[in-house]
Amino acid sequence: MRLILIAVGKSRPGPAKDLLEQYRSRLRPPLVLIEVEERRPLAGSALARREGELLLDQLRRRQVKIGSRPVATALDERGEALDTRAFARRLAGWRDRGVEEVAFLIGGADGLDPAVKAAADLLLSLGPMTWPHLLVRGLLVEQLYRAQQILAGHPYHRG
Repeated sequence: MRLILIAVGKSRPGPAKDLLEQYRSRLRPPLVLIEVEERRPLAGSALARREGELLLDQLRRRQVKIGSRPVATALDERGEALDTRAFARRLAGWRDRGVEEVAFLIGGADGLDPAVKAAADLLLSLGPMTWPHLLVRGLLVEQLYRAQQILAGHPYHRG
């Protein structure tokens, strides 16, 4: 099962990107990162709507490429808060059902457009705190790696 991260914004050199790459390189198969960015100076809901269009367009492209729709998991502070083992079980369930791809969608600073949330199979929360969207990438990918290690029976996860 391939893991795809479709995220608003471009990674820039620095600690957040280093964290992402540290865990991304450990995943097998490696995580595919797709970044989208709106360069026009749109404000608030107009920007979130445009970013949502860009995220959903990438999701559709994945569907065309693999011949089936990826499971779409959108990160949202009001989503379902899973502990790490429950997250691993969710991933295992998708894998065991033959899901080819799981796409994780991360919005920009103004959050996710309602259309992205409506298209998601799962709204996932990393907790009630607000995190910078570039840092969320590293947090998510570490949890993906941790879940992969749990499912492999590796002692990385001690919690």
